[in-house]
Amino acid sequence: MQADNAPPRIATRAFTMSTAPHPATETGLPHCQVDGARATVRLNRPAHHNRLHRADLLALQRHCAELAKSQVRVVVLQAEGPTFCAGFNLDELDADAQGGPLLFEQTVEAIEALPMPTICRLQGSVFGGATDLALACDFRIGVTGMSLRMPAARIGLHYYPSGLRRYVSRLGLSTAKRLFLLAQTLDACELGRIGYLDRICEPDALDAAVQEWVDALAGAAPLAIDGMKRSLDEIARGEYDLERLSERVARCAASDDLREGQAALAARREPRFRGR
Repeated sequence: MQADNAPPRIATRAFTMSTAPHPATETGLPHCQVDGARATVRLNRPAHHNRLHRADLLALQRHCAELAKSQVRVVVLQAEGPTFCAGFNLDELDADAQGGPLLFEQTVEAIEALPMPTICRLQGSVFGGATDLALACDFRIGVTGMSLRMPAARIGLHYYPSGLRRYVSRLGLSTAKRLFLLAQTLDACELGRIGYLDRICEPDALDAAVQEWVDALAGAAPLAIDGMKRSLDEIARGEYDLERLSERVARCAASDDLREGQAALAARREPRFRGR
């Protein structure tokens, strides 16, 4: 039986995505597994450093569309194998706009647009477009020994607009120029210093670190979390709209969640938020 103060269990039958465990030896399209308030989206081509093909991007977009309609409270993006992701499959770089680079940009945008918080679990190094895939998540937890490299300039590629915007708005102009124009390889320590990694831990502590933040996010009031995530992202993109932000403030002020939070604080107990 679920405790009253635990996040609500989500009925997995409401999803078209898989909910069964997927061992590292099974390769193919990205999987999505729902476990209560948490959904885990897993890249699953470890033999090829989780290089992303068009089919993978379409699968990720389908998962995002289903998750956006769900009651899941936190999404974790992770990968199988020693490398998080080697980026876009360059053999498909010359594909038509719908199936090539534009599809990659649309996929990253779908991840950033998810209404619930997202955590990228970086168990290994990240390269190329995958650096933006991780940056589109709200939080990134990495491990000692990992590295990052954005080689776009080395292959003659001008990066897509939303990716450049994300780098500049989240990491700053100087850091974005350093990563894109110099194509430097940065280690975990430097990635923490520039703000790309929010937390760095030893590999054997990664799952516990991710779960700690999942629990913190899942235990907070959904209306407040989702509303502030949208508002903060809009401010970072220069899309500040006082009326829209004020509507979110008013919605939370009139919510059952706020009354429950106040009651729980007064009673010195854990709150039981319902997202309304």
